[in-house]
Amino acid sequence: MPPKKKKTQEKVTGGLPADAYIAGAGMVVEQPITETLETNYMPYAMSVIVSRAIPEIDGFKPSHRKLLYTMYNMGLLNGGTIKSANIVGRTMQLNPHGDAAIYETMVRLSEGYQALLHPYVQSKGSFGKAYSRDMAYAASRYTEAKLATISSELFREIDKDTVDFVDNYDATMKEPVLFPVTFPSVLVNANTGIAVGMASSICPFNLREVCETTIAYIKDDTINVADTLLAPDFPIGGELLYDREEMEAIYESGRGSFKVRGVYSYDKSQNCIDITEIPPTTTSEAIIEKVIELVKAKKVTEINDIRDETDLKGLKITIDLKRGADPEKLMKKLFKSTPLQDSFACNFNILIAGSPRVMGVKEIISEWVAFREECVRRRVYFDLSKARDRLHLLKGLQKILLDIDKAIKIVRETEEEKEVVPNLMIGFGIDEIQAEYVAEIKLRHLNREYILKRLNDVEKLEQEIEEMQGILNSRSKVMKIIVNDLNEVIKKYGQDRKTRIISAEEDETDSLVVEVDNSPVTLFFTKDGYFKKITPQSLRMSGEQKLKEGDEITQIIESTNAHELLFFTNKCQVYKSRVADFSDGKASVLGDFVPSALEFDEGEYPVYMVNTKDYMGYMLFVFDNGRVSKVPLSAYETKTNRKKLINAYCEKFTLHTVIHLVEDTDLLLKSTNGRMLLVNSASIPPKTTKNNGGIAVMTQKKGQRIYTAELYEKGSLEPEHRYRTKNLPAAGSLKPTGAAEQAKMDL
Repeated sequence: MPPKKKKTQEKVTGGLPADAYIAGAGMVVEQPITETLETNYMPYAMSVIVSRAIPEIDGFKPSHRKLLYTMYNMGLLNGGTIKSANIVGRTMQLNPHGDAAIYETMVRLSEGYQALLHPYVQSKGSFGKAYSRDMAYAASRYTEAKLATISSELFREIDKDTVDFVDNYDATMKEPVLFPVTFPSVLVNANTGIAVGMASSICPFNLREVCETTIAYIKDDTINVADTLLAPDFPIGGELLYDREEMEAIYESGRGSFKVRGVYSYDKSQNCIDITEIPPTTTSEAIIEKVIELVKAKKVTEINDIRDETDLKGLKITIDLKRGADPEKLMKKLFKSTPLQDSFACNFNILIAGSPRVMGVKEIISEWVAFREECVRRRVYFDLSKARDRLHLLKGLQKILLDIDKAIKIVRETEEEKEVVPNLMIGFGIDEIQAEYVAEIKLRHLNREYILKRLNDVEKLEQEIEEMQGILNSRSKVMKIIVNDLNEVIKKYGQDRKTRIISAEEDETDSLVVEVDNSPVTLFFTKDGYFKKITPQSLRMSGEQKLKEGDEITQIIESTNAHELLFFTNKCQVYKSRVADFSDGKASVLGDFVPSALEFDEGEYPVYMVNTKDYMGYMLFVFDNGRVSKVPLSAYETKTNRKKLINAYCEKFTLHTVIHLVEDTDLLLKSTNGRMLLVNSASIPPKTTKNNGGIAVMTQKKGQRIYTAELYEKGSLEPEHRYRTKNLPAAGSLKPTGAAEQAKMDL
C-alpha cells in the first residue's frame, strides 16, 4: 500500500512533495502592461530617483552621505590619512552596494581627482584626474584618505539633533537623513545624476559668490541673483562665454546651457601652442583624438604634432605648429571643430522633501535657507533643553544649601537605600530628579564651597536660557546666526574664481588679424564721448577743433595706427579697439561717437580712454569715498581679439577719476572739505583682480567726497611736505581757499 500512495503522489505533484506544490505554476496569465509597470517597475524607478541619482538640498546623494558620515565616525576630520580600503570596508555597514561603487564615490569627492571646487576628501596617492579618461585611479589598498578641512562644515553640531537619523539597511546603525551643512553646498560643488525618466545636472559656483548671494537674499529676497552670482566656476578653469540674458534665464528656470572653452598660450620660441585648461565636459584624450582626426582628413594643415604633456604640474596638451602657421587662426578652427569649446547643460533637479523639483537658483537658495533655519532652531532647542535640565538640578542643589546638615542627617537616618530619594524629596520639597542628583553627590562634595561653585552657574544658565528662548522667538536672530556662519565660511574657505568670464559678444572667433601700418596720428577724446584720429599733415592744415555745444576735449594723445585703445565706461566695462579701426578725421568734424561705434549697452558712456601698445603701466581708479584701486594694465590684455571686458573696475563705490600711469608718480587728491593730500602711486599696492575695491587713501567724513584727483605738477604746492603723509589712509591738510572755490566744492 505505501508504494501505491507514493506513485499516486508522483502522478499528482510531478515527484515534488505535496506541501511544495504551487497552484497555477507554469500557467500563462494575461496581465495589463499598466499593472506590470505599477507593481514591478515603479518601485524600482522611485528608488533610483529618491535614493540614488538625485541630490538633496544639502548637496549630497545617499552614497556621498554614507561615505562621508562613516569617515566622520572614524575620526578622520583630524589626524593623518588611513588606507582607502579601510574606509571602504567600514562604509559597507551603511552602503551595501559593493566596495567598487563606494571607492568610485570617494575618488570623485577627493582633491586628487579635481572634480570639485572644494573637495571633501583629502587624498594621498593616485586618484586619477577628472580631465583624463586614461589616467585611472589606483586600487583602494594603495591610496590613503581623510576628510578635508571644509568637511567640518558638513557635520557642525550634527550631534545636537540638528537633523533626523534613520536606521541603516540592517537596522544595526543610525545614519543622518541630511547633513546640517553651514553653506549652500548644493550650488558650490558640481553634481550630476541620471535617474529613471529624469536627470540632474548642477554646475558649480564660486563659494564666495554663493555665500554672498545667500546673505543678500536673506537681507532682501527681491534681489537679482545675477548681480552677485556672476557665473558658474569650474575646478579646471577655462573661459566661460557669458551672456547676461542667457545666464539670467538659467538662474530663473533651472534649465539651459552655456559655452565653456579651453585656455591656451603660444610659445613663440618653440613655435607651439600649450593648452592648459579645457571644458569640464570633455577629456584631454578626446581633444587629441579629434585633432588627429581633423589632421588626417586634411581639414587642419597647420599642425606638425600633438601630444599630451600632462605631469605633476597639471594638464598640458602641446601642439607643434608648422613654420608660418598662425596660432590664432588655428585655435579658432579648433574651438569650432573640437571639444575645446563645448556646452554645459544645466538641469537644477533637486529632491525636496522626497520629491524631485527643477528649481531656479533663487528658489534653491530659499529652500536651503528654510532647511538651515530648521537646523539652527533644532540646535538651539537642544541646547535650551540641556540648559533647563541643568538649571533644574542646580535649583534642587540650591535648596540643599539651606541646610547641608539636614541632608546628611536624612541620608544617615534612612534605614533602606531605596527610601533615601523619597525622604530627600519630602525633607526639602524637591522632585525625584533633583533628589537623585543630590543623592549621587559624593560625600567629599557635601561642603559649602563645592555647592557654591555649582550655584555660580545658575545666573549664567538663566541668562543663556533667556538668550536661547529669544532666538527661538525671533526669526531675525536665527537669520543672523545663518549669516554669521556664511561669513565665517567665506573667511575660511573663500577663493578667487578659476573660470574666467568673457562676454559672448566678445568672442571674435571669426575675425582675422589685420596687418596695420605704424603711421603716426594724434588722438582727441571729448567729455561727451567723441573720438577723432587726425594725421600730422591734416593737423597742421586744420584750424579750431569742432565740438558739440557744451563739449570739451579731455584727452590729446600722440599715437600710431598700430596702438590699441581701451574705453572705460560708467558701467564698469571696458571696450577694446584699435586705432586703425577708426577712419582718419579732420578738425572740422565732430568725429566718431564711441558708444555707437563700439555698440555700447543702453545708457552706457565712456569715461576714460587709454592708448597702449605693450600694456605697460597701471590703471588708477579713484572713488568718491577716498579709496584708490591700482590695477596693472596687463590685466586687460587678452589672447583673443575681444571687444568687451566686464568687471573692469569695482562697482561697489562711485567712480570719480580714472588715470593711466606709465610709471609711478605723485597724485594730488582734493576733498570737498578743503583738505588736500599728496600721495605717490608707488605706495598703493597693485592688484591683478580688476574689480578690487582698492585701499583707503584719503579719509572722508560723512557728507564729504573727493573733489578732484589729478597728477601733481612739481612746485604747485608750497611747502609740499605739508600735504604728504607716511601712513595711509590720511585726512590731508587744509589750504586757505576762496569763498567761491569752497562754494563750488560744496556743490
